[in-house]
Amino acid sequence: MRCALEALAVAAPAWLAGTDAVNADWLARYQQRADSYRLPKGEAERTAFAENVGGDGYELLDTLDDPTAPAHLAGLEAVVLLRTVWAQEYQRDARGVRWRGNKQRPPGAARIVSPHDPQARCGVKRGSAWDGYKSHLTESCDDDLPHLITCTATTPATTDDHQLTHAVHQTLTERGLKPAEHYMDSGYTSAKIILQARAQGIEVIGPVKQAGGRPALHDSGYAATDFHIDWQAWQATCPQGRISTRWSDTVIGGEPRTHIDFSGAGCTSCPAKDTCTTAAYRVLTLLPREEHELLQQRRAEQQTEEWKKRYHTRAGVEGSISQAVRRSGTRRTRYRGLAKTSLAQVLTAAALNLYRLDAWWTGPPLGTTRVSHCEQLVLSLAA
Repeated sequence: MRCALEALAVAAPAWLAGTDAVNADWLARYQQRADSYRLPKGEAERTAFAENVGGDGYELLDTLDDPTAPAHLAGLEAVVLLRTVWAQEYQRDARGVRWRGNKQRPPGAARIVSPHDPQARCGVKRGSAWDGYKSHLTESCDDDLPHLITCTATTPATTDDHQLTHAVHQTLTERGLKPAEHYMDSGYTSAKIILQARAQGIEVIGPVKQAGGRPALHDSGYAATDFHIDWQAWQATCPQGRISTRWSDTVIGGEPRTHIDFSGAGCTSCPAKDTCTTAAYRVLTLLPREEHELLQQRRAEQQTEEWKKRYHTRAGVEGSISQAVRRSGTRRTRYRGLAKTSLAQVLTAAALNLYRLDAWWTGPPLGTTRVSHCEQLVLSLAA
């Protein structure tokens, strides 16, 4: 709302000053950024404040839609953005203007969170939330060579990490940098991804998620891994020895799955039912056979000390992320839009590579302080 008023004040100051929509309350409410003053503390008070703002926005839009208003004002970027955001955040009917609930708003991938960058999105990871983008780094990790960043990928903050794995492998392959092994964290791995990478000649080294579900998470009862699966006979056997009664192939979320049901009568009379399922009977939903078996194998491997020691190689990329943040401020984009932010990340990676090459070639200075030509270039590119 404030950005729209500022844009109108520049484009048509006389019209804005003369319209009846602008009043003293608006001047008090929008003369400074919302994060420059304290919002109401109570939930009801915050909702009332938000709905007052919503009513102001609709009043401004109605004024702009009036035939007497200059026609070009409705096409201003800030006004178009205001109209879009108000459609996402508010609903207006005979009862007035109401703030939409979380379930009534569009998904995060489509929801605008900043008037200054309409392409930015709100990301949430491990309890931390931010507005903007995600930067994904890939670097070499050969022991006898400098560790260089070989690929950067910038995405909206709502993009899941696993969606990048295949694209990164494709990019590295096209540039002649395909790795024999690729170490990554669990966000980028799955049984399907590991199999796809192997088909490209790349071995993905990374943990997969442990079995989910109530019994697995609480370490009680029977998880899906406790059932014996006979893929040739199309049946499963529970730990109590009961055999499934129905086996069918299905599709969930566009992905193939195997659906297995056990007998309702058998489960009801089973002494272990309370720790196995809260439903009338036990149901299993499995990945396709090749993915299922790979998943069980990787879950067992990643518990061994040998695998953990091998996976320590991935820790090096955390140092790269720290270096990128501390030396070039990569967590704060200096530009608006995905394209420019992505280009900035590429330039930052190139600058860090130059800095690393300089250190690898010359080694650290002994008892002196110097700024090399490469480091000067690093600092200029990062700025």
